[in-house]
Amino acid sequence: MTQDELKKLVAQAALEYVEEGSILGVGTGSTVDFFIDALKASGKSIPACVSSSVRSTQKLQALGYKVLDLNEIDEISVYVDGADEINADFDMIKGGGGALTREKIVASVSKKFVCIADKSKKVDVLGRFPLPVEVIPMAVNAVAGKLRAMGGKPVERDFTTDNGNRILDVGGLQITDPKSMEDAVNAIAGVVTVGLFARRGADVLLLGTPQGVKKFER
Repeated sequence: MTQDELKKLVAQAALEYVEEGSILGVGTGSTVDFFIDALKASGKSIPACVSSSVRSTQKLQALGYKVLDLNEIDEISVYVDGADEINADFDMIKGGGGALTREKIVASVSKKFVCIADKSKKVDVLGRFPLPVEVIPMAVNAVAGKLRAMGGKPVERDFTTDNGNRILDVGGLQITDPKSMEDAVNAIAGVVTVGLFARRGADVLLLGTPQGVKKFER
């Protein structure tokens, strides 16, 4: 099966967690794009969504969904999003699409985080995928120096986030203690947030494999 076919499988499987009549949190990325299409085709009744990116908001609105600003609500029942890497403890690296800060904010107010991913994203140790760090523009060099001191190899991405910031992609890391690493990077002055989702990891992982969708729950 192709990677896109695996993504479509998990996107379809995530519909099981969508609560009709409740506001739905929607993430960002290619797998989430398939989920949005599957949601529309399912006919499930969703009063509104909260989205983690301009890209997903535009796609949802084009399909007729109402998208609320997060400030209009207090909590979300279910948040569906992908991951660039996820380990056995449901810790994730996210931010390959550049929406890590908004994804982390939406995840923080969600009762259940459903991660949808193809089998290539499941790893024993996080870090093979370069760790995205969103940074205030004036702090790029300062933060890069701190990240190098932590053993990383930061490279500035040619990309500006929806928040007007820059991203450093940090290679060369083996992240054996994701929570400590998340805290350490977030403590650097100039960092908006790091793409480690360990303090608020996933609750459910739906993993697309050639044998079908494998479900893991915390």
